[in-house]
Amino acid sequence: MREYITSDDICNQISMERSVFRGTFLVVEGVTDERLFEKFIDKDEVRIIEAHSKDNVRHAVKDMASVRRDPRVIGIVDPDLDRLRGRKVKPPLFFTDCRDMEMMVIRSNALQDVLDEYSDHELLQKFTETVGPVRDALISASYPLGLLMYISQKEGLNLSFKDLEFERFINPRTLTLNAGSMVDTVIFNSKNCRMGRKALLQRLDREAQDLEDQWEAARGHDTVNILLIALKRNFGSFNSRGLNEGELGGALRLAFSDQCFVKTDLYRDTSAWAAENGIVLWEIVS
Repeated sequence: MREYITSDDICNQISMERSVFRGTFLVVEGVTDERLFEKFIDKDEVRIIEAHSKDNVRHAVKDMASVRRDPRVIGIVDPDLDRLRGRKVKPPLFFTDCRDMEMMVIRSNALQDVLDEYSDHELLQKFTETVGPVRDALISASYPLGLLMYISQKEGLNLSFKDLEFERFINPRTLTLNAGSMVDTVIFNSKNCRMGRKALLQRLDREAQDLEDQWEAARGHDTVNILLIALKRNFGSFNSRGLNEGELGGALRLAFSDQCFVKTDLYRDTSAWAAENGIVLWEIVS
């Protein structure tokens, strides 16, 4: 039924609750966003509304401000590929850092906390001595796939990135990505690809040279899966063997603390806007 929920439904929900609640409504895309931001809100003054889609957040926040004249509604969405396209948002709508919420978390100290919990420390030390920091390896391995998604959407190639077998193009010992194998895997996973392998690789190379920030291209779903490969097949401890993507993503979100959040652009920008408008939003434990 969630696919039938519209931005009007979200606006109506807020307007109904407004009769008994005078605080701030924070509108987010989905349940994982709600779980993350619920840790940081002032629970007496803020309620989170799950809009079930990015478009619903956008339209609901816009309509609440301009049509229903409610100044205490704020929205947070993932940029996805919007920043690469040069698209921006204006308050009371805000982007998460990086490409999405998961990448914002991985960029923080939460990653180290998860590594402390699920890695074999000797094997992890060997990896970092040989390859380098895990975070650097993860972003280097994941951003080309996100960039290929950008190319597909930009050119209308209709490539499918659903249920990819990451082991086909990620080296578990070094976490390096084989671009040729990645393109082959995506083409095999897609129907009626309108660009050949050689042309795709050339286009990927050109886009990579022009890319200013790899964190704008890398997708959280891909990066978590690559980290999962590393834990299961390289430097993970015994308690990582049964992990799946959802559990690993949940562990990262749990490790994302107040101290991690206050270092983000999202916290800085939303806090400044809330202060300017006399709105209570976050309650951070120092």
